[in-house]
Amino acid sequence: MNHKTDVEAVDAFNLKYNELKKEISKVIVGQDEVIKDVLISIFSKGHCLLVGVPGLAKTLLINTISDVLGLSYNRIQFTPDLMPSDIIGTEILDENRQFKFVKGPLFANIILADEINRTPPKTQAALLEAMQERAVTTAGKRYELGNPFFVLATQNPIEQEGTYPLPEAQLDRFMFNVMLDYPKYDEEIRVVKNTTSDYKVQLTKILTTDEIIYFQELVRRVPITDNVLEYAVSLARKTRPESSEASEKVSNYLSWGAGPRASQFLAIGAKCNAILNGKYAPDIEDVKSVAPAILRHRVVRNYKAEAEGISVDSIIKSLIN
Repeated sequence: MNHKTDVEAVDAFNLKYNELKKEISKVIVGQDEVIKDVLISIFSKGHCLLVGVPGLAKTLLINTISDVLGLSYNRIQFTPDLMPSDIIGTEILDENRQFKFVKGPLFANIILADEINRTPPKTQAALLEAMQERAVTTAGKRYELGNPFFVLATQNPIEQEGTYPLPEAQLDRFMFNVMLDYPKYDEEIRVVKNTTSDYKVQLTKILTTDEIIYFQELVRRVPITDNVLEYAVSLARKTRPESSEASEKVSNYLSWGAGPRASQFLAIGAKCNAILNGKYAPDIEDVKSVAPAILRHRVVRNYKAEAEGISVDSIIKSLIN
């Protein structure tokens, strides 16, 4: 990657992003916002939680993204009997009676943690430690995970029987919480047409691993003005019911607000959003664009909000506007 200036690099990134979108749309119909959010979290070195009912192509989406990014990919189906060693790996005795570490499915660039709320806290914790440290420790030895390393977890919002919801502190590890919706009528027609015929797609790899790492570093170098940074931090602070910046609505309806990690993600997410839109620095609109997906899993409604049917998203919307 030999771009003379960061401005040139941003232009190159923009072209690559448009190619990525075009390639992904060969398989995934619609879902533009979701694709954009997933790509922003990859290039911001974050992780992403996808929430949607079964059958909305969450797994297909991740599969397709890992194909066009040329990254190694593993899918882990989370079940109530899954143990930490099932995902991290385990020590076995080899033919020379020496202990040898056999790597688990966590050793890949993109991990799809399917139905993360189906597995007990012990296994969830093993995954979340790996997300934070980008390494695992077993039998006293530390093993680095792939670079880039990106976890995309899915959660099914309707069946809550036999699930272990992620605690707030663990949800905080995810940069984005992205809600998937049903496709529009004409999109669903196209989906059914494509998937019930002999239509086959050859996907082209758009980016190499080195290019992805280069663009992740580029996002961090994007300059951000003080007023945009201050807007991002004060937006996160406004969600805290006990803070002096909290609005009446927040004080009435929230029992808990977003921590400093939200401020960090708002700043880095705004930088990435800006360069994907062809700008060289983020403005307040970029912060507003990434805010709902960054804040919605970091604030907790109180009983009053639940009783009156006030949603988290409506509270966030009122803060942004």
